[in-house]
Amino acid sequence: MSSSNIVNAYIRKARISDVKVIHKLLMHFSRQGLLLPRSFSELYSHLRDFFVVADRQTNEVYGCCALSIVWEDWAEIRSLAIGSELQGQGWGRNLVEACLSDAVTLGIYKVFTLTYQVNFFARLGFVEISKDVLPQKVWADCLRCPKFPECDEVAMLMEM
Repeated sequence: MSSSNIVNAYIRKARISDVKVIHKLLMHFSRQGLLLPRSFSELYSHLRDFFVVADRQTNEVYGCCALSIVWEDWAEIRSLAIGSELQGQGWGRNLVEACLSDAVTLGIYKVFTLTYQVNFFARLGFVEISKDVLPQKVWADCLRCPKFPECDEVAMLMEM
């Protein structure tokens, strides 16, 4: 489907029926080295963290992003992926903003990301930080990462 045909796209919370498409999107970008893969098990157990861009008529999913609570006052933006059909149209920004709104609703005002897309997140107001300020993240997820301890992602933070 070309982007000109996707006129009814909107953002909503992910549904069980979206998991296979979310997995496919994440694996596509993972193979390019742009983000880390997520297993089906991880996606099912963290489905409530995800927002998706979907077509109102067909419910086809074109993008996703998750807000993962890491600690008492910290959350992480992760698994941001937009299919080629909608890239460059602001949907990545919209998904991140949905996650940030969710963080505020939950009373979390420090949101970070580990990313290769530094300019994108800087335009949204994130600033680069040292990974040393993210000890809960390191012990929770990074130890299982194939790139640990040689992580080449940039840590960025937004304090709201």
